[in-house]
Amino acid sequence: MRSARRFNIRLRRTSACAFVAAALTAIPSVALACDLCAIYTATEELEGRTGVRLGVAEQYTQYTTERIDGHEVPNVFGEHLYSSNTQVFAGYQFNRRFGLQVNLPILVKSWRRVVGDGEIQESTRGGIGDLTLIGNVLAFDAVSDTGVFRFGLLGGLELPTGDAGFLKEELQEGGGGGEAEAGLARPQHADHEHETPSGVHGHDLTFGSGSVDGIVGGNLYWSYDRFFTTVSAQYKITTEGAFEYEFANDLSWLGGPGYYVWLEHGYTLGVQALLSGETKGNDHQAGHKLDDTAVTTLYVGPGIDFTWGANVSLDIEADLPVVQNDTSLQIVPDFRLRGAVVWRF
Repeated sequence: MRSARRFNIRLRRTSACAFVAAALTAIPSVALACDLCAIYTATEELEGRTGVRLGVAEQYTQYTTERIDGHEVPNVFGEHLYSSNTQVFAGYQFNRRFGLQVNLPILVKSWRRVVGDGEIQESTRGGIGDLTLIGNVLAFDAVSDTGVFRFGLLGGLELPTGDAGFLKEELQEGGGGGEAEAGLARPQHADHEHETPSGVHGHDLTFGSGSVDGIVGGNLYWSYDRFFTTVSAQYKITTEGAFEYEFANDLSWLGGPGYYVWLEHGYTLGVQALLSGETKGNDHQAGHKLDDTAVTTLYVGPGIDFTWGANVSLDIEADLPVVQNDTSLQIVPDFRLRGAVVWRF
């Protein structure tokens, strides 16, 4: 859920800035006073400014590496999955403490996989994913002579607006008696005679889950002089959806230390070292556990956040996997690229 867990830095010229600047007049360093004022108003711009916000976020992930139980194996058939997740979102901040946001993902997936007894399938499809509605609450914030601290909570629902048709493939894998009903060539396992195993599964290709899922999480921002740290975490609580398929509960996180290279009232530029990851267990279908769905991935990479004026922010991140643990045969990410642009009115 990209919008639920981002920490963009933006500016607002308010009386709060004047208050902070006045409170710092006894400090010898004028640069420190200006920096803290800019940091304070930047974080206020994200969390506290009332009104409408619109944005778009993109996450591109390339999958070409195959692993069995955490060990890399040759990708004999040249299987791949290229996934683009574009989140279009709109939100409204009712006051400095509470806001709502709705996210609509637009997905494009291009893949090559082996199906049945060795036939190669190549395709590209696009469509909408599952819509999310998120509420955010600023639980605590504080300003000192040297920094800013903010802690927020979020919660919401993910609604089944995306096509879950690919989950029908999993009926043959889960042993739910759906092989004849599904009528699809199964790429997942070689359990049946003449079947060739594949790392690209139906749950990788689906655009939706068919279920209503809950989302809870939190975020933290702390700064000292020009240094700052952000941490966010999100936990998805899933229910059974289409074709009796239930994705496992999912925990994801993002954060790391950063530094403001430029810090002015007209703009800010922050650079950050990011550590992010995700962990989930095995999915279930028709009462059976699927053995090729559990995964834990840890990423590292750089991030850049830029703000211009009081209304526009831009951030770009790159993620490289350093830990990848999976069950059975799966195709796993080579890298991720993420970016977002937000407008406030």
